[in-house]
Amino acid sequence: MKAATPKASKYEEALSKYNTNLDDNEVREAVKKIITEKVHENDNLDVKRFLMGSIELTTLKTTDSEESVLAFTEKVNEFDEAFGDLPHVATICVYPCFAKVVSETLEVDGVEVACVSGSFPSSQALIEVKVAETALAVKDGATEIDIVMPVGKFLSGDYEGVADDISEMKCACGDKPMKVILETGCLKTASNIKKASILAMYAGGDYIKTSTGKLEPAATPEAAYVMCQAIKEYYDETGIQIGFKPAGGINSVMDALIYYTIVKEVLGEKWLTNKWFRLGTSRLANMLLSEIEGQQIKFF
Repeated sequence: MKAATPKASKYEEALSKYNTNLDDNEVREAVKKIITEKVHENDNLDVKRFLMGSIELTTLKTTDSEESVLAFTEKVNEFDEAFGDLPHVATICVYPCFAKVVSETLEVDGVEVACVSGSFPSSQALIEVKVAETALAVKDGATEIDIVMPVGKFLSGDYEGVADDISEMKCACGDKPMKVILETGCLKTASNIKKASILAMYAGGDYIKTSTGKLEPAATPEAAYVMCQAIKEYYDETGIQIGFKPAGGINSVMDALIYYTIVKEVLGEKWLTNKWFRLGTSRLANMLLSEIEGQQIKFF
């Protein structure tokens, strides 16, 4: 009697709908072509103003305190008064213990309060702890949640475990959007990045994000390209629009322009709003401000 074939899990079935067998060299060449041929078109003031409004101003330091986070938030309030003709940042991103401080201090309409949660940056904690931390952040005023995919489970092939973790934390978010950080530097290959992207979206992620910024390498144009491809294919398959956030290692205005160009070329204009495209960086704010204003400015 022939043995029964094991039934594929719903996540393996989901992955089977997509091409996840990618060639890293082909990805590198495609990215090089976009950078060489397209970035210069976007190197202008209008795009830089747009990028200013897509920044997630982030403080995730061991030395953060209520006083420092309060001052950080006040800077966003002051920016609106000092540079009223420029877009304000999209988000202030902090640890969950500071959600209340930010939500009570922030005076600018349209700036979201994002919290990293679920045992950031490692995601190495019991699921009950990760869910509780997420729920408490939302209760204290977080309007968006950033979690880290359990990378160890992914690399050991436990796709169901990965998706279950993400789904449980999404439930704890309620109606608040959740970003899933893939930590692409640990995933190594384009194929792994594509698989992780698809799993994160199917499991309930509203955005996919490259990195925590705590490990090297962080965001890369190649990872961004693969993630945007996955978002596009997922949208074509399901009709669900998912946001994209590169984070970590965005050290220059040119880096930001490269990510903008990849989003524009792979995903198109529909993603070029500060809802669907975010940049996880703080150092970029002063750099953009200086280029827009034509003089050295250290506001943040």
